[in-house]
Amino acid sequence: MSDKALRVIKRSDLIFENSVAKVIANRNSPEIKLAGFSSGPFEEGNEYEVYYWVAKELEKAGIVHYRDEENLDAARLYKVQWTERVQTAGQISKLQDSFYPKSRRCILELKKEAAKDPEKIREYEKVKQLTQDIVNSRLKKIVSIASAPAQTEQILRNLTDEERFLYEYLYNLISRWRTQILEYGETEE
Repeated sequence: MSDKALRVIKRSDLIFENSVAKVIANRNSPEIKLAGFSSGPFEEGNEYEVYYWVAKELEKAGIVHYRDEENLDAARLYKVQWTERVQTAGQISKLQDSFYPKSRRCILELKKEAAKDPEKIREYEKVKQLTQDIVNSRLKKIVSIASAPAQTEQILRNLTDEERFLYEYLYNLISRWRTQILEYGETEE
């Protein structure tokens, strides 16, 4: 299980790294050429779409910053947490496909910032707790729907790739267990 789960998580991260991010240029910059790849030129104040991995490097260089809606923060996580809490066990809301990769990056970035700036520790802890609450809430719902009869695609389409893997694994495990527990002894006679 853990090797397969890790592959799903790594694949999700790879897909996210190669997804398009919206950025705004902080300053003018000429076209940047890498081996077989180019980005730019950038004009200050204009919005651009670039691969996430490129945006990350451009941000480090001070050339661009992410549009606000591209980032996760405590306020956005609080809204997701609230949505998860108000739904019943059988309901699961739609998350961005990139929710988990963005969450991991947000927590890691805040952890780095908190190591340099003690005032960031509180924000780091809040974001980490909100994310954990969201994961726990969704995990309970996934276990619940995996324990029920097969779900419709309408319910399952709201799961991220990572969650879909977990659902399918649990559903198969629970179904096998249920069959074995009910049929044990019938084959021994």
